Amino acid sequence: MSDRKIELFSYKFSVYSRIVRIVLAEKGIDFETHEINPFASDVPARYLNIHPFKRVPTIRHGNFTLYETGPVTQYLDEAFNGPSLQPNAAPERARMRQIIAIIDSYGYWPLVRKVFSSTFKEEIDEAMLNEGLQESAPVLAALEKLVCDAGYIAAPSYSLADAHVIPMIDYFLMVPEGAAMFIRYPKLTHWWDHIKERPSTISTRPILSSEKS
Repeated sequence: MSDRKIELFSYKFSVYSRIVRIVLAEKGIDFETHEINPFASDVPARYLNIHPFKRVPTIRHGNFTLYETGPVTQYLDEAFNGPSLQPNAAPERARMRQIIAIIDSYGYWPLVRKVFSSTFKEEIDEAMLNEGLQESAPVLAALEKLVCDAGYIAAPSYSLADAHVIPMIDYFLMVPEGAAMFIRYPKLTHWWDHIKERPSTISTRPILSSEKS
């Protein structure tokens, strides 16, 4: 079934949709995109039949439909040819899953929904920004202790953890206060400097209205 084209239901500004697009790029998988805005009041009923919780991303591969980012990226890695994005060694594979769990459980809200989102208002929400920065500090400190010294975040080679963390850190760094805070973490900074020019990072980066010329 791997010769069937993947259908990706995603939202262009969603960090979780971007995670899947990064994995698709890393694996060299051809896909077709269906744009779904999960924040809209008129999400098509046909999509709610696929994803009852009104979130993105979802993939459809032939007759197989799957949602939730972690299972989706693992499926793409295992069902298709291309470089493996999961380490062979059990400790490194466990570290990959740990980092993904940390950024999902503790990182998404402060990094993205507070720090990044606080700037997308007519006036910056200073209270939300400061709260997000405060809550981001222990997340970044935890990742700083775990990041691999080889240039990737979980193992000596690129893994699903890199793909998972990149979109959230990228949004965080778009905020000047986030970028100023990030440089306090040298290992994470080294990781970002190593990963930020990777083709899959660049090609999946959303174009925000404030960046358009």
